[in-house]
Amino acid sequence: MNPLKKYLLVIPSIDIKDGKTVRVVQGIPELNCKEYGNDPVEMAMIWRAENAKMLHVVDFDGAIEHSHKNFPIIEKICSSVIIPVEFAGGVRSIEDADILFEMGICRIAISTMAHENRQLFNKLFEKHGPNKIVISLDIIDEELITRGRQNKTGINYLTFAKEMAEMGIERFVVTDIKRNGVLGGPNIQYSLSVAQATRAKVTHSGGVRNKDELLDLQNYLNEGIDSVIIGRALYENRFPCQKIWRIAESGIFN
Repeated sequence: MNPLKKYLLVIPSIDIKDGKTVRVVQGIPELNCKEYGNDPVEMAMIWRAENAKMLHVVDFDGAIEHSHKNFPIIEKICSSVIIPVEFAGGVRSIEDADILFEMGICRIAISTMAHENRQLFNKLFEKHGPNKIVISLDIIDEELITRGRQNKTGINYLTFAKEMAEMGIERFVVTDIKRNGVLGGPNIQYSLSVAQATRAKVTHSGGVRNKDELLDLQNYLNEGIDSVIIGRALYENRFPCQKIWRIAESGIFN
């Protein structure tokens, strides 16, 4: 791989609920939860063996109940792989973030705290900075959703993204909840509009089904969409695993 060449970073998602690897469809664990194994640590090691360069871990128990019961699993994931691990799910305090960073998490995606407690979020951001704190934008019909994708805020996602960019946020994880986990194709427009409005980097999340849709995202590297989180399509073998990272890193999908 040419280190000077831009490429699309493909990030497998490991969603954890009750200690198991799951895939939550449209953000509703109680209704649409599919299990993909009892051991998230083993899954992390599988993705690393398949040549993943980064992992995205979502703690649904943390997001919904503010529970730390999955923290031992998350710590073991960090110690079992030699690649960066990004975390999302239920960080409600500076102490939560500090514990996760001590475990080995490289970056935390924040949503609810930034919306509901801006003063606390400002303190967190001042302490850890834009390399470790990013904003997760969960969106339904252009509206920002928080609290484990259960609370409608009434706020337009672009309005919120611009506010966050003005205070120094340099990366957003953008998810169209309606496309998440249903293999319905990516809503690139949400990700592109955030990148263009903020000039920040964007990690696209949700909906990607095949290499052609990765090619679609690849077309927006220069616009700021530099990475993509993929879950269900990987777990259901819709990609040849090692090949997906090789072709992403070469920048050639055809």
